[in-house]
Amino acid sequence: MKDQGCPCLSGKTYQDCCGLLHQGKQTAVTAEQLMRSRYSAFVMQQSNYLQTTLHPSQRQPDDNTSLQQTMQTTQWLGLSIIEHSQDGDEAEVEFIAFYLDNPLGQLHERSRFCRQDGLWFYLDGEFLPPIKLGRNDNCICGSGKKLKRCHG
Repeated sequence: MKDQGCPCLSGKTYQDCCGLLHQGKQTAVTAEQLMRSRYSAFVMQQSNYLQTTLHPSQRQPDDNTSLQQTMQTTQWLGLSIIEHSQDGDEAEVEFIAFYLDNPLGQLHERSRFCRQDGLWFYLDGEFLPPIKLGRNDNCICGSGKKLKRCHG
C-alpha cells in the first residue's frame, strides 16, 4: 500500500498522507484532515485509530465489535468533502463516503468535531439524504472513468 494512492483521494500516497496519522507520526491539523484519515482508517481497517480519534464521551464498550463488522462487510469506494467550517476548537465537515452496493451506496453526513489539548476528535454526525449522481459524472472511486463505465 506504500506507493498506492491514499483512500481519502487527496492525490498523495497513503504513506505520505493518512498513513502518517494512522502510524502516529503526525496528528491531524484540521477537522477535515481528521475526517479524511478516519475514512481511510475504515478502508484500511484501522479500528484502533477510529477508537482513538472518537471523542472519549462518545466511546462505547462494543465499539470495536461494531467497527470490525462494518469494516468486514463494507467495500468503500471514494470520499467527497462537500464543506468544511471551523470556529475555534469546533468544526463541521460535510462529506459523502461511497460504498459498493446495488445501487451505489452513500453515507452523506455532516460531522461535528472538537479540538481538545491540541487534538481533533470526531463527536457525532447528522445523516443527510443521498445526492443524485449523473451517469456521465466521473466515478467517485478516482479511476477517471465515467460512473456508468465503472461503479454506476
